[in-house]
Amino acid sequence: MNKSYALLLALALLQGCQSLAPKTDVQTPAPVAAKSAEKPVVYGSFKQDTLYSLLVAELAGQRNRFDIALANYVDQAEKTQDPAVSERAYRIAEYLGADEPALDTALIWARNDPQNLDAQRAAAIQLARAGRYDDSMTYMEKVLQGQGDTHFDFLALSAAETDQHTRDGLMQSFDRLLVKYPENSQLVFGKALLLNQDDKPQQALDLLEAHPPQNGEIAPVLLRARLLQALNRGPEALPLLRGAIRDNPEDKRLRLTYARTLVEQDRIDDAKAEFESLLQQYPEDDEIRYSLALVCLETKHWDEAEGYLQELVERDANVDAAHLNLGRIREERSQPAAALREYALVGPGPDYLPAQLRQADILIANGRSAEASKLLAEAREAQPDYAIQLYLIEAESLGNNGKETQAVQVLEQAIKRYPDDLNLLYTRAMLAEKRNDLAQMEKDLRAIIAREPENAMALNALGYTLADRTTRYGEAKALIEKAHQLTPDDPAVLDSLGWIAYRTGNLEEAERQLRLAFERFPDHEVAAHLGEVLWANGKRREARQVWAKGFEAQADSPILRKTLLRLTGSESL
Repeated sequence: MNKSYALLLALALLQGCQSLAPKTDVQTPAPVAAKSAEKPVVYGSFKQDTLYSLLVAELAGQRNRFDIALANYVDQAEKTQDPAVSERAYRIAEYLGADEPALDTALIWARNDPQNLDAQRAAAIQLARAGRYDDSMTYMEKVLQGQGDTHFDFLALSAAETDQHTRDGLMQSFDRLLVKYPENSQLVFGKALLLNQDDKPQQALDLLEAHPPQNGEIAPVLLRARLLQALNRGPEALPLLRGAIRDNPEDKRLRLTYARTLVEQDRIDDAKAEFESLLQQYPEDDEIRYSLALVCLETKHWDEAEGYLQELVERDANVDAAHLNLGRIREERSQPAAALREYALVGPGPDYLPAQLRQADILIANGRSAEASKLLAEAREAQPDYAIQLYLIEAESLGNNGKETQAVQVLEQAIKRYPDDLNLLYTRAMLAEKRNDLAQMEKDLRAIIAREPENAMALNALGYTLADRTTRYGEAKALIEKAHQLTPDDPAVLDSLGWIAYRTGNLEEAERQLRLAFERFPDHEVAAHLGEVLWANGKRREARQVWAKGFEAQADSPILRKTLLRLTGSESL
C-alpha cells in the first residue's frame, strides 16, 4: 500500500483514538465528546466490549488492516448509534471508497446528530451517490435551513448519467425548493446544470442570466461561458470571462477557460500568449504545458512545441501524448525514421491507436507494406483488446495508399476472426463502394441493417449510395428518411436528404437541406453538393463561394475537383 495513503488514514484513525479512547484506565470507559454544528455534545460511557472493539479498530488501522478497522467501526456505529463513532466510521468508509458503509454510517450520524450540518450534508451526498435523489434533497434542505454550505451542484452533477425519469424527479425537487428559496444561488446553479444535461442550453443560460452570481461565485460564470459556446455565441463568452478575471485575477479556472475559449474562437495567437502567462505563473502544471504545446503545434511553432513536449517526457507527464505529437513534428520535418521511433514509444491508452495508424501510414506510403503488416500483427498479439481496431487501421492505411485489394484481404481475415463485428462489415462496405463493387457494398450494409434495423449510419450510407450511384430513388429515399428519423440533426443525413431531393428534381428542398447540413458541418463533400444545387438554381456566384469554403476545408478534395470540372470545365475556381 502507498505509504502516504497509509499515513493519512493512520492519522485519521489516531484522531479517532484521541476522541474515543478513555482518559483513564482501559477498563474504565470515559465519556466521549464529538463536535456538532452548535456545541460539544457529551455522550454516555461505552461498554467494555464496545471500547475493546474500537481499540482493535485503531490498532488494525495502524497496521494497514483497514478492512478490520472499517468493519469494527461500522459494527459499533450500528450498535451504539453514537454520533462520534458513526462519524468516524463514515470518514474511514469515505476515505476507502466503501460506498455502502459510507451511506449507512452517514445516515446513522445524521439521524443521531440532527443539528450537525456536516452530518446532514454527508447523508445528502451519499444518498445522491446511491441514486436516491429525493431523499438526498431532503437532507440537503436541512443544511440549507441551517444556513450551511450546500452542495446542490453535486446532486445535479451526480445525476448526469441517470435516466430521464430520475432527472425529471430531481428537477421537480429543485423547483419545489426554488419556490421557497428563489434567490439561493446554489439551487439556481444546480437547476441550470440539470437543464444543460437535458440539452436545454438556452433555458439554462436564461436562468443564470436572470440570477447573476453572488459573492464572486466562479462556477456559474464558467457554466455561462460553456453555454454561450454551445449556443454558437462564443464571442460573448470572452468579455464575460474577462470581467470575471478582472474581479478574480488569481483564479486559475477562469484563466484556463478564457484561454481555451480563445482557442475555440480561433484566436490562436491570443490563446498562446494566455497559456504562456499561465505557465509562467504555474510552472509545475503539466496540463497547462501540454495545452501550450498543442497551441504551438496549431500555429506551426514546431521548435517551441518540441521544447514543451520534451519537457513533458522528462517530467513523466502526458508521456504518450507527448511522443505522439513529437512524431507529428518529425513528420512535418520530413523525418519519417525519427517519427516512427516516437510513435513506437506510445503505450496502450487513448494515444495508442493514432500512433499505430501513423506508423502504418508511414511504412505503407514508403513501400514497406510488409513491415506495416508485421508491425500490426505483432501489436494485435501484444494488445488483443485492440485487435479489431488494429485490423481497421491496417485496412484504412492500405486503402488510403491505393492498395484496396490488400485492404479487402485484411478485412476478410478480420471478419473470419470476428464475424459479429459490424465496424468491420461497414469498413468493407465503404471500401467496396470505393472499388465500384456496389453489390458487395449493399450486401454488407444490408447485413448490418438486418442485425441493427436502427443503425442510422448504415441506413444513411446505403441510401446515399443508391441515390448517388443508381436510379433506385424510392429505396434510397426510404432509407435516408428512416436515418433522419433516428438522427434528425446529423449533417451527413441532412446532406443525403438534400442529395436525394436534388436527384429527384426537388431543387428547393435540396437547397434547404444542404444549407442546413453545410451550416452544421462545412465539409468539402457537403460544399460540393450545395454548390452544385446552387449552380442548378442559377446562384452561380454563391456556388463558387461555397466551393471556395470547401477547398479551405480540404485543398485537394477530389469530389470538389470533379464537380467543378463537370459543371465549369475546370478543376479550379
